[in-house]
Amino acid sequence: MEDLPQLPPEVWVYVFNFLSLEEKHAVRTCCRYTRNLVDHPSLWRDYTVVLSDLRRYTYGFWETLQQRKLTRVAVRHLRRKEWRRLVKFLPSLTAIVFADGGRLYKEKYLDNLSRFPALKDLGVRNATWDEPMLVPSLSEHLRQRLTHLSVCSVRMPCLVAFIHTVSHLQGLRYLLFHQQGEGYGLDTVRPVPRDVFHKLLLSLNKLRHLSWGMRGEPPEPLPDDYLSPAEPGHPGLFRYGGPALTSLELVDYPETILPKNALSSLSSLRALTVRYRYIREGIECRLPSWLRPLHQLETLTIIGGNSLATYTTTIPSTVTRLTLRVAVTLKDMDSVAPKVPGLQHLDIEQNRSSGSLCRRIPTLFPQLRTLRIRFFRREPEKDLLSLYRLRHLVHLELLVERSFILRDYLNGHPWPSPCVRELINQLKVLSENRITVITTMRQRNPLRECDCVWEGD
Repeated sequence: MEDLPQLPPEVWVYVFNFLSLEEKHAVRTCCRYTRNLVDHPSLWRDYTVVLSDLRRYTYGFWETLQQRKLTRVAVRHLRRKEWRRLVKFLPSLTAIVFADGGRLYKEKYLDNLSRFPALKDLGVRNATWDEPMLVPSLSEHLRQRLTHLSVCSVRMPCLVAFIHTVSHLQGLRYLLFHQQGEGYGLDTVRPVPRDVFHKLLLSLNKLRHLSWGMRGEPPEPLPDDYLSPAEPGHPGLFRYGGPALTSLELVDYPETILPKNALSSLSSLRALTVRYRYIREGIECRLPSWLRPLHQLETLTIIGGNSLATYTTTIPSTVTRLTLRVAVTLKDMDSVAPKVPGLQHLDIEQNRSSGSLCRRIPTLFPQLRTLRIRFFRREPEKDLLSLYRLRHLVHLELLVERSFILRDYLNGHPWPSPCVRELINQLKVLSENRITVITTMRQRNPLRECDCVWEGD
């Protein structure tokens, strides 16, 4: 530090805030002074540490986590003694996610959660319980405190009993439940019964985000009012009684399951994500009917499914953030642009049918502030330089599929290639360094992104 400017510590902390995780760790090894600065809690406020095999961590490691005041962890299977270490060294945890347990758990395994008085966020991924996962005593303890719950690919003995227990967590604002098969047999998935699901929605008045998914397909379509529970006490007169959802995510629900008017009562939605696993030929696309009543929608994400042309004319004009994981053509973009005049954030894929997409984007979406393009089987070409004409653009992500990276890396041309790096440098010069260009996939958020929704390679 002797050769560096003598700046106040708070200035150094501000500078270190711009570093990546790897860069922070590199700076931390320089000397004791920079180590203490890098461990400042403000630099780790939104960080989730991933832990496994807690026996191998030293007291110095736990001391570092305490100094950073980390309150969020993702852990693998914890043995009894490892639970004790977690409680001892990180008693102020507010979020715990059990990821990839891969083991058979007993009923009382999660009882230790009651020893974390500040716990508000709980997640469980890829596990099997042979008894109820949330016992009544634990759910009563978390009833008012738990605000976020995410359960994905967890096999349990009785689905209805679990949903009934969750309905008692009246403080929930965020619920992610991607259903797995029951018992230990084949992956036969039966959807949550309508009456049970309605009781859940009617009980969770504070719920604002719902991510609902199902592995497999039920033999019959779901009822028309599956997502629209009626308010009790009004026989003969329908009045929506569920929570005022602002964000909804549907995972692996094909067109044959939900009816056209499935979202008619959810006019409060500001964000909608639909993730298709597959689409059947000859089945009418129901997205136009789902989108029409959503007059407050600001964020729309479509992953897979029908051709974009089948629903471009029904995208609400209020949308400012749009993600499309479908085959995109220039004609499709010409149809989308007039529908979203205030679009500020766009995430699309460049494929063979897209043509010179980068050249057209500045004209079609002049208000863009962030742009993310994923390239398939090809690199960005010279038309990338046209993006400097986006006067409001400040953040640009250029990504390629993993097979493309591996193939070129084996041939001695890692991503980004020298040609792409030269284009990026020219783009920065043309934009007077206004645009920040990212070429690496962002890190997964273990609290919010399970295997069903993570798009990383």
